[in-house]
Amino acid sequence: MSKGSKTRSAREKIKEQQAAARARDKRRRIVTYVTAGVVAVAAVGLGWLYAATTSTPEEAAAGLAPIAVQPDGSVVMAQNGVTKPVVDIYEDFQCPACKEAERVSGQTFKNLAAEGKAKVVYHPITIFSQEPTKSNSVRAGNAARCIADGKQWMAFHGLLFANQPSETAEGFKNDELVQWGKEAGVTAPDFQQCVTSGKHAQAQLSYSEKIMKEQKLTHTPTVKLNGTEMDNAVVFSPQQLREQITKAAK
Repeated sequence: MSKGSKTRSAREKIKEQQAAARARDKRRRIVTYVTAGVVAVAAVGLGWLYAATTSTPEEAAAGLAPIAVQPDGSVVMAQNGVTKPVVDIYEDFQCPACKEAERVSGQTFKNLAAEGKAKVVYHPITIFSQEPTKSNSVRAGNAARCIADGKQWMAFHGLLFANQPSETAEGFKNDELVQWGKEAGVTAPDFQQCVTSGKHAQAQLSYSEKIMKEQKLTHTPTVKLNGTEMDNAVVFSPQQLREQITKAAK
């Protein structure tokens, strides 16, 4: 093969890889938009339920089960001695459907953990491969990894979703992340440096790749109950969510 042919072949391969990456992100966005759309429709009929399962930040903080940040970046929320059922939440801070799941069912997960009815494990990952969503997600994930205190992490978790940027614009900028950390009560002297240097960016990407392969994840949010994926219709219905997890706890 001539040099020119090799060059063209390499370029074609790169184009094919880029096209495949765009297709993967498109599929993930479709899942996100469809899920968010279903939730928006359901919200009309379940408004009373949302109100019954939410609380003020002060009330939520006061009622949380112990929270422990793990070395791999996952976060465990459970009462002492509670080991099952295990609820694994795979989420991307840049994912709109994840934001909606947090808004709708986030307090239900917290309540179940506080009641000793579940061990809830959060897995912040970066599922997007195209920009600016990928870099936005990595910066948010890196910043979350800069927090060692469980309650501060959970408060920051809520602020990230509350301030989630558009998928088409650069967001989760370092100065914003540092400010939200302060709002979450983070006082660690090295927090700002950790955020701005991207100290844990590679760890965020490596963990994401590992967990996506191990768990065969194709979309976020993905919630698994004792290793089995829960239907998104249940994940976005606080009452059904509570019923399934409580049943598994018996």
